[in-house]
Amino acid sequence: MKRLPDWPRLMKKATLAAYLDMSSVDIEREMIAGRLPMPIDIGGVPHWSRTAVDASIENITGESALDDWRKGQPLYGDAA
Repeated sequence: MKRLPDWPRLMKKATLAAYLDMSSVDIEREMIAGRLPMPIDIGGVPHWSRTAVDASIENITGESALDDWRKGQPLYGDAA
């Protein structure tokens, strides 16, 4: 299996598109809808914060990167 890249803390649009598996047009659409954060300009070039993007995705999905798959499951050994 191919190893995924170590994604940069700040990403240009092409990198963000690869990170989210979306097109540039989809990114624009999601920004306009308020579901993805706006970029910050560094050196006149827009960059997206990976942390802000991840937080937006967690907000959309209702998940957290730290969610435990066992949450909501009966405890081991509990009688059913």
